Amino acid sequence: MPTYEYECAKCKYKFEKMQPITAAPLTRCPKCQGRVQRIISGGAGFIMKGAARGAAEKSGGDCGLQRTGKTCCGRDERCGKPACGDGE
Repeated sequence: MPTYEYECAKCKYKFEKMQPITAAPLTRCPKCQGRVQRIISGGAGFIMKGAARGAAEKSGGDCGLQRTGKTCCGRDERCGKPACGDGE
């Protein structure tokens, strides 16, 4: 559930509110009941779980076998060469 930032036009109070994406934006300040406006912010980053694509390749441990079933030189078994694009 995203967190939205708001600012009151009357008292300039800034606050955050966790709301579902489908919820309507807030309209009133919780302090003075003035009108509020949603602030566009930088937001948050996201985290990808699991091994990063390319991490095994950079270390020379992938060589395409896990992705395609063939190594970079076309064999069905590990060939011992570094992954394609690593200094070949």
